[in-house]
Amino acid sequence: MRALFLSIACLLYLTAAARAEPRIALIIGNATYSDVAPLANAGADADLMSTALSDVGFDVTLVTNASQNEMKRAIAKFGAALRAAGPEAVGLFYYAGHGVQSFGANYLLPVDARLTVAADLDLVGLEAASVLRQMASARNQTNIVILDACRDNPFENVPDINDSGLAEMKAPTGTFLAYATAPGDVALDGAGGNSPFTQALAREIRVEGAPVEKVFKQVRVSVLSDTNGQQTPWDTSSLTREFVFKAAKSLPPKDMDETQLWQAVKASQDPVQIMLFMRSYSDGPHIDEARALLATALEEELSRGRAKPTESVASMPAPKEIADEETALMERARRSGTLADYEAYLDAFPNGVFAELVKIEVPSLKQSSETAPASAPPEEVAGTQAPDTETVKWEVNFDQPLKNGPPEILGATLLEVTTLSPLFPPIQGLPEAMWKDQPCANCHEWTREALCDQGKFYQKLATARHLSKQHPFGGGFKENLKHWADGDCQ
Repeated sequence: MRALFLSIACLLYLTAAARAEPRIALIIGNATYSDVAPLANAGADADLMSTALSDVGFDVTLVTNASQNEMKRAIAKFGAALRAAGPEAVGLFYYAGHGVQSFGANYLLPVDARLTVAADLDLVGLEAASVLRQMASARNQTNIVILDACRDNPFENVPDINDSGLAEMKAPTGTFLAYATAPGDVALDGAGGNSPFTQALAREIRVEGAPVEKVFKQVRVSVLSDTNGQQTPWDTSSLTREFVFKAAKSLPPKDMDETQLWQAVKASQDPVQIMLFMRSYSDGPHIDEARALLATALEEELSRGRAKPTESVASMPAPKEIADEETALMERARRSGTLADYEAYLDAFPNGVFAELVKIEVPSLKQSSETAPASAPPEEVAGTQAPDTETVKWEVNFDQPLKNGPPEILGATLLEVTTLSPLFPPIQGLPEAMWKDQPCANCHEWTREALCDQGKFYQKLATARHLSKQHPFGGGFKENLKHWADGDCQ
């Protein structure tokens, strides 16, 4: 649980940080070149990224079809804005357009670039490293550089510019570098209005709570699929802190308590804890996931053949025959999902190994949550209201008489209570023959360890409201178990 709370605290910190940190982006999209082949989608890609980044809180400057001077001025202003924003700022540079490499250096091409000799490249182009230098000068903690600029080589006939794609660059500390394709490879411009890379990226950065590394991993998966393996986006990182484009929504306190408990129960993979959670939060947002997890646990039980025989009588078949029959009935119910098959299992094996799981499933199939019967449980009777567990504490020992709770359990020890008969059905609609005048031990393996586990589960419930929900002995027994667990089940 401590690790769970730390994770939630970290999530809250990231959510707050995402709201507080200045986010500054410069987007350049060059498509209409005067001296080399134009690009169909680079301008549209820049527009798409501008919208997507604005949606996740970036202050965006969009520059399209820029000359060399316009590109240099825009990058200088971008660097100045980052330096003014302080160390918590997040800087992002995105470029769509022609890009080439020469002698291991990468150059972004303005729309007025004209070149006949490779030696003039730094005179007519813009070295990509100059963007990294501007961002590094701000000494901010997080920078992201995205280059969709390896579409083809517009200077194939110029000597010494015959390498495909872009060269790998080193990422300064605190920088995430992303390329539309792997170093030395050529990316596709795209036939649908946007490049495959930018289209996937604009979608993935809107995913709530996704770290930047996961965003680009999903982009890679999408582009590989969309290009039939022809293009593999590539990235490298020297980030020193977490970053998410779109923070996850924070939950109201009530839902946060339930979600915290569900995360712990889900991690345990314990069918009993899942079942207890479902009983306490039968109308909560995690009920469908909990039911699916129970089904998985049930399938694992079936695959291991862990069915066990019921009480033996003279006419009962041999244990193996019982196990086979019980497993077959449960498998049929699981596959059909019908109320009739689940009830048929309970009729045949009311105390079977899968009975508790079935008793959870039956009410959901009847499309009704567990509710108390017409006659109120003991703690709802005047003068016996269950105490508020948030303010009242008392000591409970396993082998000493209970001093709190409904009259029916006062003076009995915890183990003695389990030998009593339920006061009302533990599951709504359960036939009287299955519970009335029957000891609770018929439905549970009541051992000291099992009772302690149940008490520890009740410790996790946030309020007395959950402890007062329906139980064969009402909330009073639940609360005694909780207080026993508070004392380490002594």
